[in-house]
Amino acid sequence: MENLNKTDIGLVGLAVMGENLALNMADRGWNVSVYNRTVPGVEEGVVVRFVNGRAKGKSIEGYTDIAEFVTSIATPRKIMMMVRAGSAVDELMEQLFPHLSEGDILIDGGNSNYEDTNRRVALAEKKGFRFVGTGVSGGEEGALNGASIMPGGSESAWPEVKPILQSIAAKASDGTPCCQWIGPAGSGHFVKMIHNGIEYGDMQLIAEAYWVMKNLLGLDNGQMAEIFADWNEGKLRSYLIEITANILRHKDRSGGYLIDKILDTAGQKGTGKWSVINAMELGMPLGLIATAVFERSLSVQKGLRETASKQFVCRRSQAVYNKSEMVKDIYSALYASKLVSYAQGFAVLQRASDAFAWNLDLASIARMWRGGCIIRSIFLNDIATAFEAKDKPKHLLLAPYFKNEMQLLLSGWKHLVAQSMKEELPVPAFSSALNYFYSLVSVKLPANMIQAQRDYFGAHAFERTDELRGQFFHENWTGHGGDTKSGTYNV
Repeated sequence: MENLNKTDIGLVGLAVMGENLALNMADRGWNVSVYNRTVPGVEEGVVVRFVNGRAKGKSIEGYTDIAEFVTSIATPRKIMMMVRAGSAVDELMEQLFPHLSEGDILIDGGNSNYEDTNRRVALAEKKGFRFVGTGVSGGEEGALNGASIMPGGSESAWPEVKPILQSIAAKASDGTPCCQWIGPAGSGHFVKMIHNGIEYGDMQLIAEAYWVMKNLLGLDNGQMAEIFADWNEGKLRSYLIEITANILRHKDRSGGYLIDKILDTAGQKGTGKWSVINAMELGMPLGLIATAVFERSLSVQKGLRETASKQFVCRRSQAVYNKSEMVKDIYSALYASKLVSYAQGFAVLQRASDAFAWNLDLASIARMWRGGCIIRSIFLNDIATAFEAKDKPKHLLLAPYFKNEMQLLLSGWKHLVAQSMKEELPVPAFSSALNYFYSLVSVKLPANMIQAQRDYFGAHAFERTDELRGQFFHENWTGHGGDTKSGTYNV
Protein backbone atom coordinates (compact mmCIF):
# COMPACT_ATOMS: atom_id res chain seq x y z
CA MET A 1 0.00 0.00 0.00
CA GLU A 2 3.01 2.25 0.47
CA ASN A 3 3.12 3.15 -3.25
CA LEU A 4 -0.56 3.99 -3.50
CA ASN A 5 -1.04 7.35 -5.26
CA LYS A 6 2.67 7.64 -5.86
CA THR A 7 4.03 8.62 -9.28
CA ASP A 8 5.96 6.25 -11.57
CA ILE A 9 9.04 8.40 -12.14
CA GLY A 10 10.58 11.70 -11.13
CA LEU A 11 12.34 14.14 -13.44
CA VAL A 12 14.69 16.93 -12.37
CA GLY A 13 15.49 19.78 -14.76
CA LEU A 14 12.84 21.61 -16.75
CA ALA A 15 14.88 23.07 -19.58
CA VAL A 16 13.97 22.15 -23.18
CA MET A 17 14.89 18.44 -22.99
CA GLY A 18 13.50 17.89 -19.49
CA GLU A 19 10.14 19.53 -20.20
CA ASN A 20 9.61 17.54 -23.37
CA LEU A 21 10.67 14.22 -21.84
CA ALA A 22 8.22 14.77 -18.98
CA LEU A 23 5.42 15.46 -21.49
CA ASN A 24 6.46 12.38 -23.50
CA MET A 25 6.27 10.21 -20.36
CA ALA A 26 2.84 11.56 -19.45
CA ASP A 27 1.56 11.00 -22.98
CA ARG A 28 2.68 7.36 -22.74
CA GLY A 29 0.55 6.85 -19.61
CA TRP A 30 3.12 7.39 -16.87
CA ASN A 31 2.54 9.53 -13.78
CA VAL A 32 5.44 11.96 -13.44
CA SER A 33 6.79 14.11 -10.59
CA VAL A 34 8.88 17.09 -11.72
CA TYR A 35 11.30 19.29 -9.83
CA ASN A 36 13.60 22.06 -10.97
CA ARG A 37 16.65 23.30 -9.11
CA THR A 38 16.19 27.04 -8.79
CA VAL A 39 18.14 30.17 -8.02
CA PRO A 40 16.25 31.94 -5.20
CA GLY A 41 14.41 34.97 -6.50
CA VAL A 42 15.15 34.15 -10.10
CA GLU A 43 13.67 30.84 -11.23
CA GLU A 44 11.22 29.85 -8.52
CA GLY A 45 8.32 29.95 -10.98
CA VAL A 46 9.72 27.38 -13.45
CA VAL A 47 7.81 24.41 -12.03
CA VAL A 48 4.60 26.40 -11.53
CA ARG A 49 4.71 27.80 -15.08
CA PHE A 50 5.27 24.34 -16.55
CA VAL A 51 2.57 22.59 -14.52
CA ASN A 52 0.04 25.35 -15.25
CA GLY A 53 1.15 25.68 -18.87
CA ARG A 54 2.27 22.88 -21.19
CA ALA A 55 1.65 20.21 -18.54
CA LYS A 56 -1.83 21.36 -17.59
CA GLY A 57 -4.32 18.51 -17.58
CA LYS A 58 -1.58 15.87 -17.87
CA SER A 59 -0.45 13.34 -15.25
CA ILE A 60 2.42 15.57 -14.09
CA GLU A 61 2.84 16.83 -10.53
CA GLY A 62 5.20 19.71 -9.75
CA TYR A 63 7.33 20.14 -6.62
CA THR A 64 9.52 22.96 -5.37
CA ASP A 65 10.80 21.04 -2.33
CA ILE A 66 13.27 18.24 -3.06
CA ALA A 67 12.23 16.09 -0.09
CA GLU A 68 8.55 16.25 -1.09
CA PHE A 69 9.52 15.52 -4.68
CA VAL A 70 11.41 12.34 -3.74
CA THR A 71 8.69 11.19 -1.34
CA SER A 72 6.06 11.50 -4.09
CA ILE A 73 7.69 8.75 -6.24
CA ALA A 74 6.91 5.03 -5.90
CA THR A 75 9.75 2.78 -4.71
CA PRO A 76 12.13 1.71 -5.97
CA ARG A 77 12.28 5.31 -7.07
CA LYS A 78 13.35 6.17 -10.60
CA ILE A 79 14.61 9.75 -10.89
CA MET A 80 15.82 11.10 -14.24
CA MET A 81 18.25 14.02 -14.02
CA MET A 82 18.20 16.39 -16.99
CA VAL A 83 20.75 18.97 -15.82
CA ARG A 84 23.92 20.36 -17.32
CA ALA A 85 26.75 17.83 -17.52
CA GLY A 86 29.61 18.25 -15.05
CA SER A 87 29.54 19.42 -11.46
CA ALA A 88 25.78 20.11 -11.55
CA VAL A 89 25.12 16.35 -11.73
CA ASP A 90 27.36 15.66 -8.72
CA GLU A 91 25.75 18.48 -6.72
CA LEU A 92 22.25 17.19 -7.50
CA MET A 93 23.21 13.64 -6.53
CA GLU A 94 24.47 14.87 -3.16
CA GLN A 95 21.16 16.71 -2.61
CA LEU A 96 19.16 13.61 -3.51
CA PHE A 97 21.15 10.98 -1.58
CA PRO A 98 19.76 11.81 1.92
CA HIS A 99 16.19 11.33 0.67
CA LEU A 100 16.67 8.06 -1.23
CA SER A 101 15.99 4.49 -0.11
CA GLU A 102 18.07 1.40 -0.83
CA GLY A 103 17.66 0.24 -4.43
CA ASP A 104 16.47 3.59 -5.77
CA ILE A 105 17.66 4.47 -9.27
CA LEU A 106 19.18 7.71 -10.54
CA ILE A 107 19.20 8.21 -14.32
CA ASP A 108 21.53 10.81 -15.84
CA GLY A 109 20.11 11.76 -19.24
CA GLY A 110 22.58 14.56 -19.99
CA ASN A 111 25.70 14.47 -22.16
CA SER A 112 28.00 13.44 -19.32
CA ASN A 113 31.58 12.31 -19.85
CA TYR A 114 31.62 8.52 -19.60
CA GLU A 115 34.45 8.62 -17.03
CA ASP A 116 32.24 10.74 -14.76
CA THR A 117 29.51 8.13 -15.20
CA ASN A 118 31.97 5.34 -14.30
CA ARG A 119 32.63 7.17 -11.04
CA ARG A 120 28.96 7.92 -10.33
CA VAL A 121 27.86 4.33 -10.88
CA ALA A 122 30.45 3.17 -8.34
CA LEU A 123 29.49 5.91 -5.86
CA ALA A 124 25.75 5.23 -6.07
CA GLU A 125 26.21 1.46 -5.74
CA LYS A 126 28.49 1.93 -2.74
CA LYS A 127 25.63 3.81 -1.04
CA GLY A 128 23.12 1.07 -1.90
CA PHE A 129 21.52 2.86 -4.85
CA ARG A 130 21.66 2.22 -8.60
CA PHE A 131 22.78 4.54 -11.37
CA VAL A 132 22.00 4.62 -15.09
CA GLY A 133 23.94 6.88 -17.44
CA THR A 134 21.91 7.22 -20.60
CA GLY A 135 22.57 9.04 -23.83
CA VAL A 136 19.48 10.75 -25.25
CA SER A 137 19.56 11.89 -28.88
CA GLY A 138 16.91 13.63 -30.92
CA GLY A 139 16.82 17.16 -29.60
CA GLU A 140 13.57 18.86 -28.63
CA GLU A 141 11.45 16.95 -31.16
CA GLY A 142 12.91 13.57 -30.13
CA ALA A 143 12.43 14.29 -26.43
CA LEU A 144 8.74 15.00 -27.04
CA ASN A 145 7.88 12.40 -29.68
CA GLY A 146 10.52 9.67 -29.35
CA ALA A 147 14.29 9.79 -28.98
CA SER A 148 17.13 7.32 -29.38
CA ILE A 149 18.00 6.31 -25.82
CA MET A 150 21.26 4.56 -24.86
CA PRO A 151 21.25 3.40 -21.21
CA GLY A 152 24.15 1.79 -19.35
CA GLY A 153 25.34 1.44 -15.76
CA SER A 154 23.85 -0.66 -12.92
CA GLU A 155 22.47 -3.64 -14.84
CA SER A 156 19.93 -4.60 -12.17
CA ALA A 157 18.20 -1.27 -12.87
CA TRP A 158 17.38 -2.21 -16.48
CA PRO A 159 14.21 -4.26 -15.80
CA GLU A 160 12.93 -1.38 -13.64
CA VAL A 161 13.56 1.45 -16.13
CA LYS A 162 13.07 -0.52 -19.37
CA PRO A 163 9.27 -0.10 -19.66
CA ILE A 164 9.45 3.68 -19.24
CA LEU A 165 12.54 4.32 -21.38
CA GLN A 166 11.39 2.07 -24.23
CA SER A 167 7.93 3.66 -24.19
CA ILE A 168 9.36 7.16 -24.74
CA ALA A 169 11.92 6.02 -27.32
CA ALA A 170 11.47 6.38 -31.05
CA LYS A 171 10.31 3.30 -32.92
CA ALA A 172 12.21 2.06 -35.98
CA SER A 173 10.28 1.22 -39.16
CA ASP A 174 9.93 -2.39 -37.96
CA GLY A 175 8.43 -1.23 -34.65
CA THR A 176 11.52 -1.92 -32.55
CA PRO A 177 12.10 0.70 -29.81
CA CYS A 178 15.34 2.65 -30.32
CA CYS A 179 16.41 1.87 -26.76
CA GLN A 180 18.26 -1.23 -25.58
CA TRP A 181 20.65 -1.87 -22.71
CA ILE A 182 24.18 -0.87 -23.73
CA GLY A 183 26.36 -2.30 -20.96
CA PRO A 184 28.04 -1.58 -17.60
CA ALA A 185 29.49 1.58 -16.10
CA GLY A 186 29.70 4.58 -18.46
CA SER A 187 29.15 2.61 -21.66
CA GLY A 188 25.84 4.31 -22.46
CA HIS A 189 27.39 7.75 -22.34
CA PHE A 190 30.42 6.52 -24.31
CA VAL A 191 28.14 5.30 -27.11
CA LYS A 192 26.28 8.65 -27.08
CA MET A 193 29.64 10.45 -27.27
CA ILE A 194 30.64 8.51 -30.39
CA HIS A 195 27.15 9.14 -31.81
CA ASN A 196 27.77 12.86 -31.40
CA GLY A 197 31.21 12.56 -32.99
CA ILE A 198 29.66 10.91 -36.05
CA GLU A 199 27.08 13.72 -36.02
CA TYR A 200 29.91 16.29 -36.20
CA GLY A 201 31.36 14.44 -39.19
CA ASP A 202 28.00 14.15 -40.96
CA MET A 203 27.28 17.85 -40.57
CA GLN A 204 30.71 18.90 -41.88
CA LEU A 205 30.39 16.57 -44.88
CA ILE A 206 26.95 17.91 -45.80
CA ALA A 207 28.24 21.46 -45.41
CA GLU A 208 31.10 20.69 -47.82
CA ALA A 209 28.68 19.19 -50.36
CA TYR A 210 26.60 22.37 -50.14
CA TRP A 211 29.73 24.52 -50.49
CA VAL A 212 30.94 22.75 -53.64
CA MET A 213 27.50 23.02 -55.25
CA LYS A 214 27.35 26.71 -54.43
CA ASN A 215 30.90 27.69 -55.35
CA LEU A 216 31.90 25.38 -58.20
CA LEU A 217 28.55 24.81 -59.84
CA GLY A 218 26.90 28.13 -59.00
CA LEU A 219 23.64 26.45 -57.98
CA ASP A 220 21.05 28.53 -56.16
CA ASN A 221 19.40 27.51 -52.91
CA GLY A 222 16.30 26.16 -54.60
CA GLN A 223 18.34 23.96 -56.94
CA MET A 224 20.44 22.66 -54.05
CA ALA A 225 17.33 21.96 -51.98
CA GLU A 226 15.96 19.83 -54.83
CA ILE A 227 19.21 17.84 -55.00
CA PHE A 228 19.27 17.15 -51.26
CA ALA A 229 15.56 16.24 -51.31
CA ASP A 230 16.23 13.84 -54.18
CA TRP A 231 19.16 12.27 -52.30
CA ASN A 232 16.87 11.81 -49.31
CA GLU A 233 14.78 9.39 -51.37
CA GLY A 234 17.69 6.98 -51.86
CA LYS A 235 20.73 5.53 -50.10
CA LEU A 236 21.54 8.86 -48.43
CA ARG A 237 18.12 9.08 -46.78
CA SER A 238 18.69 10.49 -43.32
CA TYR A 239 17.48 13.15 -40.93
CA LEU A 240 20.37 15.53 -41.62
CA ILE A 241 19.95 15.31 -45.40
CA GLU A 242 16.21 15.92 -44.97
CA ILE A 243 16.62 19.03 -42.83
CA THR A 244 19.36 20.39 -45.14
CA ALA A 245 16.79 20.53 -47.97
CA ASN A 246 14.36 22.30 -45.61
CA ILE A 247 17.02 24.78 -44.48
CA LEU A 248 17.93 25.69 -48.06
CA ARG A 249 14.27 26.45 -48.86
CA HIS A 250 13.62 28.52 -45.72
CA LYS A 251 12.93 32.22 -46.35
CA ASP A 252 13.86 34.98 -43.94
CA ARG A 253 11.09 37.22 -42.63
CA SER A 254 12.84 40.24 -44.10
CA GLY A 255 13.14 38.59 -47.52
CA GLY A 256 15.65 36.30 -49.18
CA TYR A 257 16.94 32.98 -47.89
CA LEU A 258 17.87 32.75 -44.21
CA ILE A 259 20.88 30.47 -44.87
CA ASP A 260 22.58 33.31 -46.74
CA LYS A 261 22.31 35.57 -43.69
CA ILE A 262 23.73 33.16 -41.10
CA LEU A 263 27.31 33.91 -40.01
CA ASP A 264 29.83 31.20 -40.91
CA THR A 265 30.98 30.45 -37.36
CA ALA A 266 29.90 27.13 -35.80
CA GLY A 267 29.69 26.44 -32.07
CA GLN A 268 30.28 23.19 -30.21
CA LYS A 269 29.54 21.84 -26.74
CA GLY A 270 32.35 19.31 -26.34
CA THR A 271 31.14 15.80 -27.20
CA GLY A 272 32.86 15.87 -30.60
CA LYS A 273 36.10 16.86 -28.91
CA TRP A 274 35.68 14.10 -26.29
CA SER A 275 35.20 11.55 -29.09
CA VAL A 276 38.53 12.51 -30.63
CA ILE A 277 40.37 12.60 -27.29
CA ASN A 278 39.08 9.17 -26.27
CA ALA A 279 39.85 7.70 -29.70
CA MET A 280 43.43 8.90 -29.27
CA GLU A 281 43.55 7.40 -25.76
CA LEU A 282 42.47 4.08 -27.28
CA GLY A 283 44.97 4.38 -30.12
CA MET A 284 42.25 4.49 -32.79
CA PRO A 285 42.09 6.73 -35.89
CA LEU A 286 39.10 9.09 -35.91
CA GLY A 287 40.50 11.55 -38.42
CA LEU A 288 37.33 12.62 -40.19
CA ILE A 289 35.59 13.51 -36.94
CA ALA A 290 38.75 15.25 -35.69
CA THR A 291 38.74 17.30 -38.91
CA ALA A 292 35.12 18.26 -38.33
CA VAL A 293 35.91 19.39 -34.78
CA PHE A 294 38.95 21.42 -35.92
CA GLU A 295 36.97 23.02 -38.76
CA ARG A 296 34.45 24.33 -36.24
CA SER A 297 37.35 25.75 -34.23
CA LEU A 298 38.75 27.42 -37.36
CA SER A 299 35.32 28.75 -38.35
CA VAL A 300 35.16 30.70 -35.09
CA GLN A 301 38.39 32.52 -35.99
CA LYS A 302 36.43 34.72 -38.39
CA GLY A 303 38.62 37.80 -38.00
CA LEU A 304 41.80 35.84 -38.73
CA ARG A 305 40.24 34.28 -41.82
CA GLU A 306 39.14 37.68 -43.10
CA THR A 307 42.69 38.98 -42.68
CA ALA A 308 44.28 35.93 -44.29
CA SER A 309 41.86 35.97 -47.24
CA LYS A 310 43.15 39.41 -48.24
CA GLN A 311 46.77 38.22 -48.25
CA PHE A 312 46.27 34.89 -50.04
CA VAL A 313 43.64 35.24 -52.71
CA CYS A 314 42.25 31.89 -53.87
CA ARG A 315 41.76 31.82 -57.62
CA ARG A 316 39.16 29.68 -59.33
CA SER A 317 39.48 28.73 -62.98
CA GLN A 318 35.89 29.74 -63.77
CA ALA A 319 35.64 26.38 -65.52
CA VAL A 320 32.27 25.36 -66.88
CA TYR A 321 31.42 22.00 -65.33
CA ASN A 322 28.97 19.37 -66.45
CA LYS A 323 26.64 20.03 -63.54
CA SER A 324 24.82 16.70 -63.58
CA GLU A 325 28.11 14.77 -63.61
CA MET A 326 29.62 16.93 -60.86
CA VAL A 327 26.51 16.45 -58.70
CA LYS A 328 27.03 12.69 -59.07
CA ASP A 329 30.65 13.15 -57.91
CA ILE A 330 29.49 15.18 -54.91
CA TYR A 331 27.02 12.40 -54.09
CA SER A 332 29.82 9.82 -54.28
CA ALA A 333 32.10 11.90 -52.04
CA LEU A 334 29.34 12.51 -49.50
CA TYR A 335 28.12 8.92 -49.35
CA ALA A 336 31.61 7.36 -49.24
CA SER A 337 32.85 9.84 -46.63
CA LYS A 338 29.78 9.21 -44.45
CA LEU A 339 30.53 5.49 -44.57
CA VAL A 340 34.11 6.23 -43.48
CA SER A 341 32.83 8.32 -40.59
CA TYR A 342 30.52 5.55 -39.34
CA ALA A 343 33.23 2.92 -39.88
CA GLN A 344 35.71 4.92 -37.79
CA GLY A 345 33.12 5.48 -35.06
CA PHE A 346 32.14 1.81 -34.82
CA ALA A 347 35.82 0.79 -34.79
CA VAL A 348 36.33 3.01 -31.73
CA LEU A 349 33.27 1.44 -30.07
CA GLN A 350 34.72 -2.04 -30.66
CA ARG A 351 38.10 -1.03 -29.23
CA ALA A 352 36.44 0.50 -26.16
CA SER A 353 34.32 -2.62 -25.71
CA ASP A 354 37.45 -4.78 -25.74
CA ALA A 355 39.51 -2.42 -23.55
CA PHE A 356 36.82 -1.94 -20.88
CA ALA A 357 35.19 -5.41 -21.10
CA TRP A 358 31.81 -3.87 -21.94
CA ASN A 359 30.76 -6.53 -24.48
CA LEU A 360 29.01 -3.96 -26.68
CA ASP A 361 26.56 -5.25 -29.29
CA LEU A 362 27.43 -3.12 -32.33
CA ALA A 363 24.46 -4.39 -34.35
CA SER A 364 22.08 -3.42 -31.54
CA ILE A 365 23.66 0.04 -31.32
CA ALA A 366 23.26 0.54 -35.08
CA ARG A 367 19.60 -0.42 -34.83
CA MET A 368 19.12 1.96 -31.89
CA TRP A 369 20.29 4.82 -34.09
CA ARG A 370 17.70 4.12 -36.82
CA GLY A 371 15.06 6.36 -35.25
CA GLY A 372 14.81 9.45 -33.10
CA CYS A 373 18.48 10.41 -33.13
CA ILE A 374 20.21 13.09 -35.20
CA ILE A 375 22.33 10.63 -37.23
CA ARG A 376 19.47 8.30 -38.14
CA SER A 377 20.19 7.03 -41.65
CA ILE A 378 18.74 4.32 -43.86
CA PHE A 379 22.09 2.50 -44.14
CA LEU A 380 22.17 1.78 -40.39
CA ASN A 381 20.15 -1.34 -41.25
CA ASP A 382 23.02 -2.41 -43.52
CA ILE A 383 25.54 -1.68 -40.75
CA ALA A 384 23.57 -3.82 -38.29
CA THR A 385 23.36 -6.64 -40.84
CA ALA A 386 27.14 -6.48 -41.37
CA PHE A 387 27.84 -6.84 -37.65
CA GLU A 388 25.35 -9.71 -37.34
CA ALA A 389 26.98 -11.71 -40.13
CA LYS A 390 28.47 -15.10 -39.30
CA ASP A 391 31.87 -13.84 -40.46
CA LYS A 392 31.90 -10.53 -38.61
CA PRO A 393 34.10 -8.07 -40.56
CA LYS A 394 37.32 -6.83 -38.99
CA HIS A 395 36.34 -3.40 -40.27
CA LEU A 396 32.97 -2.13 -41.47
CA LEU A 397 34.32 -1.13 -44.90
CA LEU A 398 35.48 -4.73 -45.44
CA ALA A 399 31.95 -6.11 -45.09
CA PRO A 400 30.83 -7.35 -48.53
CA TYR A 401 28.03 -4.79 -48.94
CA PHE A 402 30.15 -1.77 -48.01
CA LYS A 403 33.19 -3.04 -49.91
CA ASN A 404 31.05 -3.08 -53.05
CA GLU A 405 29.62 0.38 -52.30
CA MET A 406 33.09 1.89 -51.85
CA GLN A 407 34.29 0.40 -55.14
CA LEU A 408 31.37 2.05 -56.94
CA LEU A 409 31.87 5.42 -55.22
CA LEU A 410 35.66 5.76 -55.35
CA SER A 411 36.03 7.23 -58.85
CA GLY A 412 33.60 10.11 -58.31
CA TRP A 413 34.88 10.70 -54.76
CA LYS A 414 38.52 11.16 -55.74
CA HIS A 415 37.55 13.25 -58.80
CA LEU A 416 35.53 15.60 -56.60
CA VAL A 417 38.38 16.02 -54.10
CA ALA A 418 40.92 16.58 -56.90
CA GLN A 419 38.73 19.20 -58.61
CA SER A 420 38.11 21.02 -55.33
CA MET A 421 41.83 21.15 -54.57
CA LYS A 422 42.55 22.40 -58.10
CA GLU A 423 39.97 25.16 -57.63
CA GLU A 424 41.40 26.04 -54.19
CA LEU A 425 38.10 25.21 -52.50
CA PRO A 426 38.45 23.58 -49.04
CA VAL A 427 36.86 20.15 -48.59
CA PRO A 428 38.81 19.00 -45.50
CA ALA A 429 36.42 16.25 -44.40
CA PHE A 430 36.03 14.76 -47.89
CA SER A 431 39.81 14.68 -48.31
CA SER A 432 40.45 13.39 -44.77
CA ALA A 433 38.08 10.50 -45.40
CA LEU A 434 39.67 9.74 -48.76
CA ASN A 435 43.19 9.74 -47.31
CA TYR A 436 42.05 7.44 -44.50
CA PHE A 437 40.57 5.06 -47.05
CA TYR A 438 43.76 5.03 -49.13
CA SER A 439 45.85 4.41 -45.99
CA LEU A 440 43.50 1.64 -44.85
CA VAL A 441 43.82 -0.26 -48.13
CA SER A 442 47.61 0.26 -48.49
CA VAL A 443 49.63 -2.86 -47.72
CA LYS A 444 52.60 -0.57 -47.05
CA LEU A 445 52.80 2.90 -45.50
CA PRO A 446 55.82 5.20 -44.94
CA ALA A 447 55.85 4.41 -41.21
CA ASN A 448 59.17 2.60 -41.73
CA MET A 449 60.76 6.04 -42.19
CA ILE A 450 59.14 7.29 -38.97
CA GLN A 451 60.50 4.30 -37.06
CA ALA A 452 63.96 4.88 -38.53
CA GLN A 453 63.84 8.52 -37.44
CA ARG A 454 62.67 7.56 -33.93
CA ASP A 455 65.48 5.04 -33.61
CA TYR A 456 68.05 7.50 -35.02
CA PHE A 457 67.37 10.28 -32.51
CA GLY A 458 65.93 8.33 -29.56
CA ALA A 459 67.02 4.69 -29.88
CA HIS A 460 63.34 3.67 -29.89
CA ALA A 461 64.09 0.50 -31.92
CA PHE A 462 62.26 -0.97 -34.89
CA GLU A 463 60.99 -4.25 -36.27
CA ARG A 464 62.47 -5.70 -39.46
CA THR A 465 60.74 -7.13 -42.54
CA ASP A 466 63.22 -10.02 -42.60
CA GLU A 467 62.71 -11.01 -38.96
CA LEU A 468 59.75 -12.23 -36.86
CA ARG A 469 57.18 -9.69 -35.63
CA GLY A 470 57.71 -8.66 -32.03
CA GLN A 471 61.52 -8.59 -32.23
CA PHE A 472 62.99 -5.10 -31.96
CA PHE A 473 66.36 -3.88 -33.18
CA HIS A 474 68.47 -0.76 -32.70
CA GLU A 475 70.94 0.57 -35.23
CA ASN A 476 74.04 2.64 -34.43
CA TRP A 477 73.20 5.12 -37.22
CA THR A 478 76.04 7.59 -36.68
CA GLY A 479 78.83 5.14 -35.84
CA HIS A 480 79.56 6.86 -32.55
CA GLY A 481 76.42 5.97 -30.60
CA GLY A 482 76.10 3.12 -28.11
CA ASP A 483 74.18 -0.15 -28.26
CA THR A 484 71.69 0.82 -25.55
CA LYS A 485 68.14 1.08 -26.83
CA SER A 486 64.98 2.57 -25.38
CA GLY A 487 62.10 0.41 -24.19
CA THR A 488 59.32 -0.25 -26.70
CA TYR A 489 55.70 0.56 -26.03
CA ASN A 490 52.68 2.12 -27.73
CA VAL A 491 50.52 4.75 -26.06
